[in-house]
Amino acid sequence: MAKLPFFYDITLRDGNQSLKRPWNIDEKEEVFKLLMDLKIPAVEAGFPASSEMDFETCKRLAEIAPSNVTISGLARAVENDIIRAVEAISPAKKPRLHTFIAMSPFNMKYVLNKCPEEVQKTAIEAVKFAKSKLGKNADIEFSAEHFGDCAENIDFVIETFKKVVKAGATTINLPNTVERSRVKNFTDLVEKVYNALPKDINISVHCHNDLGMATAATVESYFKGAVQLETALNGLGERAGNTNFYEVAVALHNSGVDVPVDLSKIYETALIIEEMSKVKIYEKAPLIGPEALAHRSGIHQDGAVKTKDMEKGAYRPIHPSLIGRKDDEKLGITSQSGKTALYEIISRAGYPITIQEAERISPTIKEAAEKVGELPTRNLIDIYLKEVFDVKGPFHILKLDKVNENDYKLTFTHNEDRFEVEGKGNGPLDACLNALKQTGFEQKLVHYEQKAMDEELLGSGATAMTVIKFEAPNGKIIIARGQDESTANANVKAIFNGLNIIAKMQ
Repeated sequence: MAKLPFFYDITLRDGNQSLKRPWNIDEKEEVFKLLMDLKIPAVEAGFPASSEMDFETCKRLAEIAPSNVTISGLARAVENDIIRAVEAISPAKKPRLHTFIAMSPFNMKYVLNKCPEEVQKTAIEAVKFAKSKLGKNADIEFSAEHFGDCAENIDFVIETFKKVVKAGATTINLPNTVERSRVKNFTDLVEKVYNALPKDINISVHCHNDLGMATAATVESYFKGAVQLETALNGLGERAGNTNFYEVAVALHNSGVDVPVDLSKIYETALIIEEMSKVKIYEKAPLIGPEALAHRSGIHQDGAVKTKDMEKGAYRPIHPSLIGRKDDEKLGITSQSGKTALYEIISRAGYPITIQEAERISPTIKEAAEKVGELPTRNLIDIYLKEVFDVKGPFHILKLDKVNENDYKLTFTHNEDRFEVEGKGNGPLDACLNALKQTGFEQKLVHYEQKAMDEELLGSGATAMTVIKFEAPNGKIIIARGQDESTANANVKAIFNGLNIIAKMQ
């Protein structure tokens, strides 16, 4: 059974060094506290030899770190760097020295200007020196920078790893310092190293996101034997950034791996880091982006609505609450959207609507969206009110006058024709239908319902709403609504809206 993933955070070192305005000590401490809330077990606090502020930051974090949290300081394979790092991290209960040197053929030749034998010797001596400074139980991480470019000399690299392990390294880190090719090329190298080294040595990966595959490379490396996963909050890092902690943690969780961190803090942390770093979360960013839960396709919206209350959604990787998101899946109405999303949005806004009504007004909505793009909810409601409660067509009511207790006079127009006719009935609805029958416009009423409505929703002082259902000539049941301060007028408006709906169908 694989070991639990061990997250080693590099936000305060790799992430910070990439910012246009690096954080000061107090800001780094604030980020560190966020990491502790996430229950991150290891933090690379900085590069102590790079500046006095980095040294002081590492020292302060080492002093305040919980006893179960590893505090690491980065050092080149140079004695002075190592001495400075050891001084900075020594106050920690669990200090770690992280040293590195490039081992790819390209970098050894063109950047370091050293032969492989010199590089190997430097690596071994650096680890030995670090162990002498940290003591018998020293926790030492060794990184072969540009490991992802080491396919052609992998045997030499593995030989070096064996020697640095013998010299005292406890973690071997395999950085994909610049992501250049497919994930499998990298994870194959990880697997070779895992198989070659003693199983009490922790294998680590540190992936950059130059081709957008850092998360995939990190997750797959775990299944090839890499236990330590070096990640950054919000994916901060040089160039296109480092592996994003949130994506890796959730991907492993979704893969059935026990992830010993607090996933519920992810969304809140992401927003805070966005503000502190001034690096905006792009709207389509996985999990944390403003648009990460947005659906505009009608097919996707239909599935999203039907599974909105389920743990597993038709078109989302997780339930938003897993990472602490309080917002639901967002439904945006464009020309590509369908009736289900329209129904859901209007219902959420508190307005009465059926799927049938949403389907009926959908063409008008799409026509409007084609002109301007995504429609705000307010625009949708305006169209809804107009299309549902003021249906345009050949029928137009002018007035309904009460003659006596059971007798009403209805005045209306149909196209260019004007009608004035009296109808008898048990109330205005029945009388109106009887009057229409006399003029040749008989309708089959199959349902009637009267409701009180919130004046703030419908506006214009309307508090009465009538819902009627007619059976159209083709046998289809249509729904019509009317609204007014007067119940009688709401009844008649609903009837005429129904007449116009049926007329449009013919």
